[in-house]
Amino acid sequence: MTTFTLRPVDPVADGPTLHAWVTHPKSHFWQMADCDVEQVQQAYAEIRDNPSHEAFLGLFDGDPAFLVERYDPAGDPVGKAYAVQHGDVGMHVLVAPTDTPVPGFTREVFATIMDWLFEDPAVARVVVEPDADNHAVHALNAWAGFSVRERVSLPDKDALLSFCTRADHSASAARRGAAA
Repeated sequence: MTTFTLRPVDPVADGPTLHAWVTHPKSHFWQMADCDVEQVQQAYAEIRDNPSHEAFLGLFDGDPAFLVERYDPAGDPVGKAYAVQHGDVGMHVLVAPTDTPVPGFTREVFATIMDWLFEDPAVARVVVEPDADNHAVHALNAWAGFSVRERVSLPDKDALLSFCTRADHSASAARRGAAA
């Protein structure tokens, strides 16, 4: 099994790496394609300074491999689209774009993130709001145990509001080791 580590994003030091990722054509759902390095650094400085939002760089063998954001849905536009419950945590994930994908790597990243989120006993359910047209992530979410509640309009996109409880994730294909 692949081993990953997570550390907080350093907006200045990690800015060039994150810029390369979020502006890559494969990352168009991240909605930062037109940002320059300074704008990416500023965006992640704002996340760092926001008490209800955190960004982490995921490392594989010490090298940056993915980005995960963990946030309080009550302080996010998605929190206006549903009744936020105690124990909800929001999540965004971006696996580094590559021209040479490794089969199963994204699933391992996603399973690692979900396990990491649920390590916190205060987390009862993970909330995601992927773009309604991001079919690849919908399949990954289902594999990890997410259920779509409804399509919602957010300020920057139409999204599929989806939830995954600790029990949902435990019973998921991700925990059983099944392929997506």
